[in-house]
Amino acid sequence: MLLGAEETVHLTDLSFISVCNEKYGINRGVYNTIDAWFYKQGLNNILERRNSILEFLEFIKGTADMKHSQCKFGHGGLTVKLEEFYFPGMTSTVSKIASNR
Repeated sequence: MLLGAEETVHLTDLSFISVCNEKYGINRGVYNTIDAWFYKQGLNNILERRNSILEFLEFIKGTADMKHSQCKFGHGGLTVKLEEFYFPGMTSTVSKIASNR
């Protein structure tokens, strides 16, 4: 059953994570990291956070980081992608640190 984003954000936790896994190939650990990152950015409302998660996963889906329907981030890559998505136009702090080594 295909659901729109509006219906998807209202699913149970388990069902929402299953949608993220089936559609974007992320496991629960990656999902939890993404969810915690958005929470730390001040998105305390779960519906707002879930919308941001879906928008982020669509953002990633349009990049080369999708291999065989699975998101691949590499070590530290998830935070870089989250910062690129959430703070467009700003150079990632993780990227700055990595380039100064």
